[in-house]
Amino acid sequence: MTRLEELISRAGSIAVLGHTNPDGDCVGSCLALYNYIKEQDPARDVTVYLEKGPQKLSFLKNFDAICSQVPREASPDLCVCLDCSAKDMLKDFEPILDSARYSVCVDHHVTNPGYAAENIICPKASSACEVLYGLLDAEKISRDVAECLYTGIVTDSGVFKYDNTSARTMEIAGKLMEKGIEFGRIIDESFYHKTYLQTQIMGRALMESVSFLDGRAIFSVVRKKDMEFYGVVKSDLDGIVEQLRLVDGVEVSIFLSESAPGEFKASLRAKNYVDVSRIAKYFGGGGHRKAAGCTMHGSVHDVINNLSEHIERQIREYEESVHVRGSAECI
Repeated sequence: MTRLEELISRAGSIAVLGHTNPDGDCVGSCLALYNYIKEQDPARDVTVYLEKGPQKLSFLKNFDAICSQVPREASPDLCVCLDCSAKDMLKDFEPILDSARYSVCVDHHVTNPGYAAENIICPKASSACEVLYGLLDAEKISRDVAECLYTGIVTDSGVFKYDNTSARTMEIAGKLMEKGIEFGRIIDESFYHKTYLQTQIMGRALMESVSFLDGRAIFSVVRKKDMEFYGVVKSDLDGIVEQLRLVDGVEVSIFLSESAPGEFKASLRAKNYVDVSRIAKYFGGGGHRKAAGCTMHGSVHDVINNLSEHIERQIREYEESVHVRGSAECI
């Protein structure tokens, strides 16, 4: 029995939490744990508290069981936080963690400071789902649980193309495929399928993108009024920053989505050598070397100028290190 299973077995009531604006890894890991617990003990008192996740993930078992309403009172015996790099990323559900009798955090973000009573953080893992897999009994993982875990892995690994993909990642994916999951459908549903409106808003964001730092960086912004015009929500903006990253010559892509007047969620992606987690952490966010995010305030001009300063510094440091190495090889 793993430590997580031991904690679960001793808890009469369990709350499962994830970060704000939940993505495939967050929803996948939370539902994987929920389904795993319920399958072993249907009577167990366990609740997943999350903001409403992307509808494209509704194929996951018990997606409709997710509670998006903040409870008036909640004092669970155990609170499990999944894929959440910082306590304040729990947003309105943070009081549940504070009132829990015990807590554990399962994560893979290098910027996670370890805010729970126990913390299982594996920065080299592709996803929280990869970490969670190692904390469950592989023999007891059902097809439904496997679907949830596989969804999180393919989401955060970019369908196994990001450099956080390891041999261990592929091994786990293979084990999950052996459970009989429709892996091709999962990839399409969670990663590629888009509605007509999602395609429209992405097209607008790409058309209005701006290249800077001599083409090594690019950004685009979608304002709240644009989202209201197209009738889309934040989860409909998934994939825009990734598409910007694919532009030739770009090292860093930035996508800003307006949350409120003067407030933007900044999504950052890097292609090779810039560590965007350092930048996001500086501005109170977090993430990984090549995929990170934070919330910033001010005008679009202010936000991009502030981010640009940090990006340019890392580009300069990289170019200077390459020059030094090149000079040393010539000696």
